[in-house]
Amino acid sequence: MAEYKLLLPSMGEGVMEATIISWMFNEGDSVKEDDSVVEIATDKVDSDVPTPVSGKIIKILKQKDEVAKIGEAIAILEVAGAGEVISEQPQEPKSAEEVKTDIPNVEPDVVKGLEEAMESSKSATSFEGSDLYLSPLVKSIAQNEKISDAELQTIKGTGLDGRITKEDILSFVSNRTVPAAPKAVSTPSVAATPSPAPQAAAPVSAPIKLNEGDELIQMDRVRKIIADAMVKSKHTSPHVTSFIESDVTNVVRWRTKHKDIFEKREGEKLTYMPIFVHAIVKAIQDFPMINVSVDGDKIIKKKNINIGMATALPDGNLIVPVIKNADQLSLSGLAKAINDLAYRARNKKLRPEDTQGATYTISNVGGFGNLMGTPIIPQPQVAILAVGAIVKKPAVLETKDGDVIAIRNLMFMSHSYDHRVVDGSLGGMFLKHVHDYLQNWDMNTEI
Repeated sequence: MAEYKLLLPSMGEGVMEATIISWMFNEGDSVKEDDSVVEIATDKVDSDVPTPVSGKIIKILKQKDEVAKIGEAIAILEVAGAGEVISEQPQEPKSAEEVKTDIPNVEPDVVKGLEEAMESSKSATSFEGSDLYLSPLVKSIAQNEKISDAELQTIKGTGLDGRITKEDILSFVSNRTVPAAPKAVSTPSVAATPSPAPQAAAPVSAPIKLNEGDELIQMDRVRKIIADAMVKSKHTSPHVTSFIESDVTNVVRWRTKHKDIFEKREGEKLTYMPIFVHAIVKAIQDFPMINVSVDGDKIIKKKNINIGMATALPDGNLIVPVIKNADQLSLSGLAKAINDLAYRARNKKLRPEDTQGATYTISNVGGFGNLMGTPIIPQPQVAILAVGAIVKKPAVLETKDGDVIAIRNLMFMSHSYDHRVVDGSLGGMFLKHVHDYLQNWDMNTEI
């Protein structure tokens, strides 16, 4: 029999490690190819790791709550074959001398240049004096921006276990103030120099007293990530929220007409979400400055339209999978993408890349029977739309014979936007266009 090292697989750009949440099998258990054997968590999503081979787990190398790096062995399996250890462990980088032997007639100056580049790379990512864990990307940014260890200690990390992410260090760089160069020392004058006024100490929250019968519940990992992200967003973006009530009677009638046909044809549910996303995409195309991010005093106008979809999980937490290039999808394509992401989100099947790259987000607070909400912007986006419950109400309609009262399907929408770059005119006009696309929905729209 041979031993096979099960490695932590790559999980997308920027993801360097994961925390072991739980093992689904014990040592001594047999597993089949593609069985999910361990649940892991990154700072983006929780997901399962399948085994690419069949065999018996003879050693678990990473226990619950331990952190493993990408490419690191997390378990050893006994598999059929010869007695060697089989592994897909990435090879160690070669030295300059090894490179020299691989390349015929290499010049000495080239080898020297390789050695200098490797030494430079090592020093750029060492930070041996720091007790912080920094990913290679974060280390590279810190080295290029000449960020000292003392400055690193001041950065509040929003990643796993408070670790510094790419967004954290880029935010620090964009808001960083370089201290002024010290002035030359002059002969002291007779007049005494006034001492600087004492700075007020940072406010400290008073401990909350527990009364008899109160229960103390520790936040889980995902809830802590959500809490940090929400506080960071409110601290970063001055939020403004606009509201509008839309008559979506045509949307309701159109969906009622097509949902059974679509499910029979495609084997997919036709919800309201693809219709809402379709209207948002059209409004973004009308007002592309909603589809931006802020980098210091610069605005990054996004080429792609990637729509985040806030999704409630069975455990009460929240995750935002992303519909990539939503502007390139038909209504049918949007419905399939949305159903797939929602299913995988609720069953912990999302990949880290499924939650990355959103440029605008929608939240369906109506799914919980709420009429409206004031959503918090997911950074680094600058806006988010919340759709409320669709409710039948009496409404005044204008007809050629005068005003009449009729029963209509009405829905509130609330649009939160970052007032640093989105003024009331842009935020309000964008919301009005989404409203118009829904209220004037064409009953002959193809699905």
